[in-house]
Amino acid sequence: MQWKTLLLGFTLAMTTAATAAEVTTQRFAVPQGARPHDVAPAPEPDGPVWYTAQGQGALGVLYPQSGKTRQIPLGSGSAPHGVIVGPDGAPWVTDGGLNAIVRVDPESFEVTRYPLPQGSGYTNLNTAAFDAKGILWFTGQSGIYGRLDPATGALRVFDAPRGRGPYGIASTPAGDIYYASLAGSHIARIDTATGEAQTIEPPTPGQGARRVWSDSDGRIWVSEWLSGQLSRYDPKTRSWQAWKLPGEAPRTYAVYVDEEDKVWVSDFGANAMLRFDPASERFESFPSPERNAAVRQILGRAGEVWVPESGTDHLMVYRWK
Repeated sequence: MQWKTLLLGFTLAMTTAATAAEVTTQRFAVPQGARPHDVAPAPEPDGPVWYTAQGQGALGVLYPQSGKTRQIPLGSGSAPHGVIVGPDGAPWVTDGGLNAIVRVDPESFEVTRYPLPQGSGYTNLNTAAFDAKGILWFTGQSGIYGRLDPATGALRVFDAPRGRGPYGIASTPAGDIYYASLAGSHIARIDTATGEAQTIEPPTPGQGARRVWSDSDGRIWVSEWLSGQLSRYDPKTRSWQAWKLPGEAPRTYAVYVDEEDKVWVSDFGANAMLRFDPASERFESFPSPERNAAVRQILGRAGEVWVPESGTDHLMVYRWK
């Protein structure tokens, strides 16, 4: 395990006024070469912030008040992709290198691995989400999705209905599970009782649906990587809406809906974070302070949105309260 103390000085953490006056940002360096891919803050205020150090085969944790970080090695060959905080308060990791789901105890840092079944092959594990019953669902870009019961350790893998592509995955307030297929350019709803996935076609062909998130009404927001759009699917009416991101060549990577139902997206094309207000249908832009920030995931807690800059070895938080 490696400890690193980061002074919140001019070069290591930066607090500035962002584009919108009510939003402030703070930036934290993580160990060089970590290449933080995904990030997951604990729900409590000032609680730890977990991140996948994909470049170093570790799970990292940042303590925002001190700026201190710690990285927990996950095992030989580890290449962690996604991380979320589960109902048990622990970080859960989808590790493509280990081809396993990994749980790290938030107090002892003990690592528990749940390998995929023999014969699964390389699944290119991506992201995970918990349903209403506490079952962990996950995706693999090679063409699978799966479920893990933390209570028993039982793990099952399903073939995706249209093969390669399952990427981002999220739960609704009701506990329903949806995933996005990047290679398949669609989203899908998983029947959590049977495990069957039903595909749902966005109106824009070849849009490259990359990640999904739910708002408070259970509507599914989709980041469309190839079209440069932010779209929304309403399961109640089975209707779609889409909004093109500003700029000449947007690349919509990640999406997250905060507790005020504002929608945050990362735009690789503009090297910026955007906040979208569905009521006014307007975007606000928050340009990244360094080139090639490459923000690959967005998660938050009350009054905060956290992002990993995989291209600069930093984590950044946007605050508005």
